[in-house]
Amino acid sequence: MPYHLVAFLVAALVVLWSTPIVKKIGLKSGYVDMPNPRKVHKRPMVRLGGISIFMGTQIALLIVAISGGFGDLPPASASEVWGVVIGGILYFLIGLADDLFTLTPWSRLLMQFAVAGMAWGVGVRIDFVTLPFSDLGLINIEWFSLPLTLVWLVGMANAVNFMDGLDGLAAGISGISAVVMLVVSLFIDQPAAALLAAALAGGALGFLRYNFNPAQIFMGDGGAYFLGFTLAGIGVIGLVKTVTTVAVVLPFVILAVPIFDTSTVVLNRLRRGKSPFSADKGHLHHRLLDAGLSQRRSVLLIYAIVFWVGSLAIAIAGIPAGNAYALGATLLLCYAIWRAWQRLQEPRT
Repeated sequence: MPYHLVAFLVAALVVLWSTPIVKKIGLKSGYVDMPNPRKVHKRPMVRLGGISIFMGTQIALLIVAISGGFGDLPPASASEVWGVVIGGILYFLIGLADDLFTLTPWSRLLMQFAVAGMAWGVGVRIDFVTLPFSDLGLINIEWFSLPLTLVWLVGMANAVNFMDGLDGLAAGISGISAVVMLVVSLFIDQPAAALLAAALAGGALGFLRYNFNPAQIFMGDGGAYFLGFTLAGIGVIGLVKTVTTVAVVLPFVILAVPIFDTSTVVLNRLRRGKSPFSADKGHLHHRLLDAGLSQRRSVLLIYAIVFWVGSLAIAIAGIPAGNAYALGATLLLCYAIWRAWQRLQEPRT
């Protein structure tokens, strides 16, 4: 049975079916995101769409598991998969609690580190790193594994949340990244991680039906935290765990856009003496809007960048025709940049 296709389709169909229901419940209960000067939307928007993404992904994984799609995983692999799944559930609950009750930044961060520590304890951990442009190969980081893994898992969850600033941006980035992880995980013979990626990709891309500009609903912190943690976890158990010099760098390449954006914004805030949690308009999508691009053009340009770095990961992994994919993605990115440049040269009205 093509379990990966089943996981993708089930997740997408559940999201497509459940999102309008979640929207109605959100409107009746008043859980909406109100407009303000920092935000782009102009009317109240339901912020509970992450419930649909979460439901779609979990139902897809449950159906695949019941059907035997995960096979007979060895105990170590099973604990890693459970670590990502349960960790994703807990991250979703943290984000949902914030959507419903507005938690303080430090309480959210404390809970996120606690859950990431639990995931590390069951095997979702980075044990090796490789230095770029070095002949040292893989380096066993030993005791440094815990802090590095915590920063990776917590950082990616918040990075995806930070990117959720324009219609369809976080969902599209997550969906593209999950598809790339699916392809790479299958190629390097990590079918369990690939199943997680397939379900996540279906959930994220299915949500775009209602979240792409003009959006009808937002995913909220629940959806963003769930997507970010699960992507980071898949990167660890599906790529880093293969213990090859090439595979170790792949998650960082695939997720380079949210990593770079969040790192730049946080460092700029700290440099100005502000809290890393303080809201501003320093993100890439804000800068593209300020330059004169529309929401949709800004999002499509960032999609092209994410697709491009994903194609680089496919080429680095040695997948057949990977270089051709990377060339095609490069041409697509050049076209997107050219179109954006044309738009910026048009006189503003």
